[in-house]
Amino acid sequence: MTDTPSPLGEPTLTEVLLAALKGAAKAHGAYEAKELGGVYDDNWPQWYAEHMTHALGEAGYRLSRIDPRSEPGKT
Repeated sequence: MTDTPSPLGEPTLTEVLLAALKGAAKAHGAYEAKELGGVYDDNWPQWYAEHMTHALGEAGYRLSRIDPRSEPGKT
């Protein structure tokens, strides 16, 4: 799987998601240490999803679904 570089010099989708995941990992580690007293968070997927949704939104990104029927060549 490859990621197409932006002609405008903007980060690729992979780079954006990687940065969001790294930020979530760092923030979640702090959350577990401070808020949970170092206890493993069984609900980490929910926490990551919420954190990444917020972080990506703050950076001006949002996920949107593309209807495959609207793609050229699809009927």
